[in-house]
Amino acid sequence: MELSTLQGQPASILGLAGQSIDAATVLLAFEAGINYFFFYNLESENFLSGLKSLLLINREQVLVATGSENRDIQSLRLYLDSVRHRLDVEQVDVFFAEYVSPTDDMTQVQVVLDELRLWKDSGVVRYVGVTTHNQAIALEMIERHQCDVLMHRYNMAHRKAEEDVLPAAQKASIPVVAFTCTRWGTLLKGHHNWHGKLPTAADCYRYVRSHPAIRLALTAPQTRTPIQ
Repeated sequence: MELSTLQGQPASILGLAGQSIDAATVLLAFEAGINYFFFYNLESENFLSGLKSLLLINREQVLVATGSENRDIQSLRLYLDSVRHRLDVEQVDVFFAEYVSPTDDMTQVQVVLDELRLWKDSGVVRYVGVTTHNQAIALEMIERHQCDVLMHRYNMAHRKAEEDVLPAAQKASIPVVAFTCTRWGTLLKGHHNWHGKLPTAADCYRYVRSHPAIRLALTAPQTRTPIQ
């Protein structure tokens, strides 16, 4: 499956994740070729203001992605409605059941996924996503085709996904969105067992994107300085 905009353009290789990102950076990212924008909640006010401005003119060229850790269906519905209202859109491109973990009641997770599938069938969501750090859960989601998109931790320090999760996703044609690509910036600071040249942010993203199963890598830069 290919992640694409309403206009049919493929998702960019980097996606902008909203945390402390301002409105101007959202617009700058789009001008630079990023068309995938992800936010965890509605607290990223500046990011959402920039995204709403972008969507007013370029809705069909942008992928809007969000999700929730909530397992209560009514709360999920309220959040989806709030997102649509906040951004003034009829449809959210990707909605994730976030951070599915071994502590979850998997029966309830299935109820959530069934609900998201109903949203997709009704047209208010285009892709059903799952986010997890857990490899066993990621494999189960892939093998049972429970999601259209998988968001999974992958970086130079966390490479075990290369053994099973990423090959399985590639075989199942489920695109993977990588997050924590710089391991929250710690990969840029080195390690006491690492004696080579320190990786740059660009190195981290290139490493992640070099795996054919990775469709795009999320980034949340602290500055607007372009990486080389």
